[in-house]
Amino acid sequence: MKIVSKLPDVGTTIFSVMSNMATEYDAINLSQGYPDFDVPAELAERLNHYTVSGYNQYPPMHGVAYLREQIARKVNDLYAVSANVNSEITITSGATEALFVAIHTLVGNGDEVIVFDPAFDSYDPAIKLAGGKAIHIPLSSRCFSIDWERVREAITPRTKAIIINSPHNPTGSVISSTDLDELAELACAKDIVVISDEVYEHMVFDGQQHHTIAAHPDLRDRSFVISSFGKTYHATGWKVGYCIAAPALTVEFRKVHQFVTFTTHTPTQWAIADYMDHHPEHHQALPAFYQAKRDLFAQALTEIGFGLVPSKGTYFQLATYDMLSNLPDMEFVTQLTQKVRVAAIPVSVFYDVPPEIRLVRFCFAKENDTLLEAARRLDSHFS
Repeated sequence: MKIVSKLPDVGTTIFSVMSNMATEYDAINLSQGYPDFDVPAELAERLNHYTVSGYNQYPPMHGVAYLREQIARKVNDLYAVSANVNSEITITSGATEALFVAIHTLVGNGDEVIVFDPAFDSYDPAIKLAGGKAIHIPLSSRCFSIDWERVREAITPRTKAIIINSPHNPTGSVISSTDLDELAELACAKDIVVISDEVYEHMVFDGQQHHTIAAHPDLRDRSFVISSFGKTYHATGWKVGYCIAAPALTVEFRKVHQFVTFTTHTPTQWAIADYMDHHPEHHQALPAFYQAKRDLFAQALTEIGFGLVPSKGTYFQLATYDMLSNLPDMEFVTQLTQKVRVAAIPVSVFYDVPPEIRLVRFCFAKENDTLLEAARRLDSHFS
């Protein structure tokens, strides 16, 4: 039997490759983006409560009302955004599903979608599967900001959407309000829809704030705003996310969503809603919580000889290693994993055309002892 691959150039994701290698060599896994600490105890208790209390059958296709209500309350409290619980909020099986559905809601054969490199690896395959083409524009090499003139030059009559990601994985950069104004000008003038990946919205550091597309008056009605509970509640394996979009976009989004996953794990939705209702302080405390980890690990990396600019958001830290090795980044992280027993991600994999840089990504969503032990191993190897 002959099967023609729809993704002939796609192999196993780098996150699985590095995590498997970390397991094989008993390495500290600072590659894949998940914590080594557990979900809040009361959230776990709430999940058990709803499971044993019979909340185990299909919920509404667009999500449990209680959870949609808590999302609406959160975005109103944080961003002064009013989102209709019934017509604008959809619960999805993780942000990855929401991104896939948003792309397939918009993109058809021959359509183009602008993405910014280094780009999260799920964007391009979803665009290809929809029959579209990703137009890759590199972020600036110094501060990973968007060159809006290059975006203007890249727009064609085929441009259907622009995907932005802030706080940005893998670079940790954060979009400014000025960036959103530039984006709005282009999107409105060219009738382009924006897909905004905001899964790290609660991890912005140094007193800065997250600028959501949902709060921009000219972008609100032409955007899919996507976020995730996995990152916020240290529960990446729970795979619960959501999408906020204007009613007309939501109608089309749900048409696709219902035939991708239909709905999302019921007791988890109830548990998250309950915890959000009674513990809003959790997401409010995340910036300080993760900034402390960033600072601890960044200081250690700098002392070892890595070059870095402290991450502005997410729980990832980029680091150059020019002073430590001449190896290409994939070979470098393989050596780190197998010999030093610390796993990281090579940043070149996030580019369509990788630049000449030696750059790796570390995840600092770990216990402090884990970060310090990783630093000790790195220091022992390079000193």
